[in-house]
Amino acid sequence: MDRPALDFGFSPCPNDTFAFHALVHGLVPGLRVTPWMDDIEALNARAERSEGELTKLSIPAFGRVRDRFVLLRAGGAAGFGVGPIVVARSPREVGGRVAIPGERTTAALLLRLLGRFETVAMRFDQIEDAVVRGDVDCGLLIHEGRFTYQAKGLTLLTDLGNVWEERMQCPLPLAGIAIRRDLAPTLSAVANQALRASVDYAFAHPEASRDYVARHAQEMAPEVTERHIRLYVNDYTRALDEAAVQRMLTFGEQEGLFSPVSDNLALFA
Repeated sequence: MDRPALDFGFSPCPNDTFAFHALVHGLVPGLRVTPWMDDIEALNARAERSEGELTKLSIPAFGRVRDRFVLLRAGGAAGFGVGPIVVARSPREVGGRVAIPGERTTAALLLRLLGRFETVAMRFDQIEDAVVRGDVDCGLLIHEGRFTYQAKGLTLLTDLGNVWEERMQCPLPLAGIAIRRDLAPTLSAVANQALRASVDYAFAHPEASRDYVARHAQEMAPEVTERHIRLYVNDYTRALDEAAVQRMLTFGEQEGLFSPVSDNLALFA
């Protein structure tokens, strides 16, 4: 008897809907999934509650749940030039009240590369407007914010991806796909293969997911959608850089966000 479809959590952002369209629609063999879409911080919180079977989550969020989940190599988000950016209404030093897209996000951890600040957590798609209104002094933008802040009259203060790359000398690992540890022995290999096949299908058939991506893109301009996909779906989506992930987790441990593991738990399935 076939196993029921795996609960698969990922975001409605264009990079995810593009990469996982083939898997969700049964266009690649090996795994059936039932999609659960939400904002990345909501997915992080869901994993922290031990909900879901297969899920995308920020790398620092994985640090909090690595006793219950294990990473797959395929389906993640990483690379060079992909980091979050800090913006403000006019040139200034980073500081004051800084809006962040969630306490568990990679962006929030990267902000600590610059120091400790008063932060205000909100959904990623509310941050630009909060800066424009003056509700916060600076905003930490992820996803399409990298492409849209100038149209709202905001000023780039710093690119945290550049700070990470210069300091750590490795690609920036933003997020990965994790599977519950109890499912990993029997399903991690097939899940990883299916995720990679889905990414490969997306690269080979870029038009196939166009309607699916547009439906979930929250009225994003088509040119922004295209830039978003080109930036965040890359070779690292086929296979995360394991050393970079370990460096991110070590940094999170040093910052006191989560404790080092003491029993040599494997990071990857």
